[in-house]
Amino acid sequence: MQQWKTRDRKILLDESPWLKVERRVVELPSGQVIPNWQWVTTPDYVNVVAVTEDDEFICFRQVKYGVEGDTLAVVGGYLNDGEEPFEAAQRELREETGYESTDWKDLGHYRVDPNRGMAIGHLFLARRARLVATPIIDDLEEQHLLFLTKAEIEKALVTGEFKVMAWTAAVALALRSL
Repeated sequence: MQQWKTRDRKILLDESPWLKVERRVVELPSGQVIPNWQWVTTPDYVNVVAVTEDDEFICFRQVKYGVEGDTLAVVGGYLNDGEEPFEAAQRELREETGYESTDWKDLGHYRVDPNRGMAIGHLFLARRARLVATPIIDDLEEQHLLFLTKAEIEKALVTGEFKVMAWTAAVALALRSL
């Protein structure tokens, strides 16, 4: 299969580092040219499903501006400039929860929207996490740290309590790999 080709691009909006919107001219393998293809760039991010030494899953109950009501969430955040995804995952786990792990599994990386760009989400599982520090609370949203059993997180997954696709995928992949 052949890839599409970018023939031209023009930046329409640049609110770096959070958002960039481009208009692209793309050529399909058939030769057809699409003169007005929107491409959106947002920062790459990590999500971590963390399991403590006592086999409890570390989650948050929180609100997000774009989500109706509250939601369960896993650890996560954006990559800093020049930061590798695994380094960001370790940093976010420690900052958000005060936990560290030496037992990590890479659950894969996935493009948010394959035809419009967006970010790449890097998903991780941190096993045998242990408390080593006080969390750094700097999120804009109110959130409460929770510790769920495997049965509780499985129920939360199937009942739609994780209202963000990346969190749902991370939890499902983590449970599958345990």
